[in-house]
Amino acid sequence: MKSVEKLLVRHGLEMNDVEMTNDYATIAQLIVAKEVQNDYEIMETINECDKVYMHGGEASVDPHQHNLPLVEMDAYIRGITRWFNALGIYTTMSCDGHNQRPATIYLEKPLTFKQKEMLQAIMPPSLRMTVTGKRMRLNYQSSENLLNFAGRLYQVYKDPSNFDYYAAQTLKRELLELLSINGESGNERKIRLYLKNKLRRILDDVYQDRAGNLLGYRYYGEGPTILLSAHLDTVEPFVEDREIIEEGTTLTSSKGILGADDRAGIAIILEVLRKVERTNFRGTIKVAFTVKEEIGCVGSSEMDQSFLEDVDAAIVVDRRNTRDIVTSFAGVESFCPEAYGMLFEEAGRKLGMPDWKVTKGGSSDARNYARAGVPAVNLSAGYVGEHTEGEMVDYLGSYETGKLVLGVLSSGRIGWIANKNNELTIN
Repeated sequence: MKSVEKLLVRHGLEMNDVEMTNDYATIAQLIVAKEVQNDYEIMETINECDKVYMHGGEASVDPHQHNLPLVEMDAYIRGITRWFNALGIYTTMSCDGHNQRPATIYLEKPLTFKQKEMLQAIMPPSLRMTVTGKRMRLNYQSSENLLNFAGRLYQVYKDPSNFDYYAAQTLKRELLELLSINGESGNERKIRLYLKNKLRRILDDVYQDRAGNLLGYRYYGEGPTILLSAHLDTVEPFVEDREIIEEGTTLTSSKGILGADDRAGIAIILEVLRKVERTNFRGTIKVAFTVKEEIGCVGSSEMDQSFLEDVDAAIVVDRRNTRDIVTSFAGVESFCPEAYGMLFEEAGRKLGMPDWKVTKGGSSDARNYARAGVPAVNLSAGYVGEHTEGEMVDYLGSYETGKLVLGVLSSGRIGWIANKNNELTIN
C-alpha cells in the first residue's frame, strides 16, 4: 500500500496543499480525512467533491493565474497536468483517453528541446510520447502508467537533482543487457557482434580490425577527431545461472564477477553516442572497443595504427570509482599534458560535480594510445571491486561520467589538444 503522500502526488496534489486555502486544499483535506488506501479511493473522493467551485471546464482556466480545476479533469491525467504546469510546461486542456485511446494534452506553446528531452528522460518505459506542435499524445499500456509518470514529474519538480536518477535508467537498461552477454579475454565474439549491430545504426562506418577490435567513426562537422574507447573483454566468464541484484543505484552479481569492468565503460560510450549530436560538438568521433585488455592491453597494442593517425585526443572509460581522471601510469608515465586532464576537472565543476580530480593510475588502453602519440585520459566508469565476486557498479555514477564526457565535448575546448611535442595547439 502506498502512503497517502505518494498517492496524492499521483493525482495532482501534495501534502502542502492541506495547509492552503484554495480548491487544492479542500480536496486534499477531504482525502486525508477519509484515510484513503489506494488510487481508486482518491479518484472516488475527488469525483464526489462538491465543495469546490466549478469553472466550466479545464480550458476556461489560465494556469498562470489560477489553480487547475482537478475535479473537472479526467481521473488519470490530473497529476501529469498539474506537475507539467509546475515545471513551466503550461497546458490548455487534457484527456486521459479513458483506456480506449492515447492520453492527450494540449499545450500553450510547443515544447522546447530541453523540455522534450527532460520528459523523455523521466517517462516510464511503458509510456510513449508523440508531439505534434501543441498537441502531445501519450500511448500507455495501462492507466497506472499515467499515474506513475505523474509521480516522477513531481519528484523532479520538488528536487531537480532527481532528473539524473530517471535519466540514468536508459543507461542502466543498456548495462544490464551488456552484462547478459559473455566475452572473456580472447572470446569476445558475442559481445562484439552485439555492439557491431548496434553501432551500425549510430556510426557512419564500423568494422573489425585484424586484432579483433571493433572500430568505427561518425563525422559531426569540421573540428578535432576524438577517440572514445572501452574494452570488450571481462577477466573471466559470467557464471551461467547468476542474477544481477539491484539495490538503489548499485548493481552486483549473485555469483562470480559482475563484469562492469568494462561493460560500464561501453554503456557510457553508447550513452554519449546517443546524445552527442544534440550538443554543439563539431568534429569526428571515433570509437574503439578493444579485445584482450585484461591480459595485457593486447587489442590496443595491436590496433591498426592508421586508425589512430588523425586522432587528436582519446577518452578511455575504464577506471574504477566515480570521479577519477587518470592522466599517467603510476605517476611516472604521462598519458597527456596537464592541461588536457584539467579540461575534465573544469567541466566537472561547471556541471556541479567538483569532485572530479586528476590522479595517477595503473595500466590501461590509455597508456598505449599515449605511446602512439595520442593524448589520453582514463575516466572512472562507476565500478569498484573489479575482478572479484564483490564487484559492484553505481550506474548513476556511470551516467554522470557520460555527462562529463558530453560536457567536455560540447565545451568547445576539446579543440585544445596536445601535439607530439606536448605543446598545446588550437584546432
